[in-house]
Amino acid sequence: MYAELRDTAAELAGLLWREHTVYRERGGGVVIRGEHVGRWISLAPTGGKDQARVRAGRLLDGGTTAPARSEAVVDLSAGTGELAAVCRRLLADVTAAEAAPEPAGAARRPGRRARASRPAKPARGRHTGLGSWVVLLCVAGVVGLWVYSNFGTH
Repeated sequence: MYAELRDTAAELAGLLWREHTVYRERGGGVVIRGEHVGRWISLAPTGGKDQARVRAGRLLDGGTTAPARSEAVVDLSAGTGELAAVCRRLLADVTAAEAAPEPAGAARRPGRRARASRPAKPARGRHTGLGSWVVLLCVAGVVGLWVYSNFGTH
């Protein structure tokens, strides 16, 4: 299955991007990286005959890959042209998801509820707060009492 995925990925990469890198991933699939567009496509076996799971995502700064934003199961016997169309749709989904970022606290996985988000606190300067002043005054008072009790009555 890997040899078939590798051949399909090589043809697909030529259709999608003029500059690309094709390599094998740990799980037995094949990854196509388009550095110039900041995207990646992964083809992995599904266990079914002539089927593959296609996932798409973006490349992060430093060359690492972000988790897949969209995926689909495709029939490899349909042809490279149809597979390229599916990949273009997945890449469009990735681009759309990047253009509209998730709101703060939104669920990252389907079926999970989003947590209520709190408004961000306004940034404060490096000023000493009221609690710090109270602690400083208490420490000064204790030191003053100690000095008075040891040296003030003589």
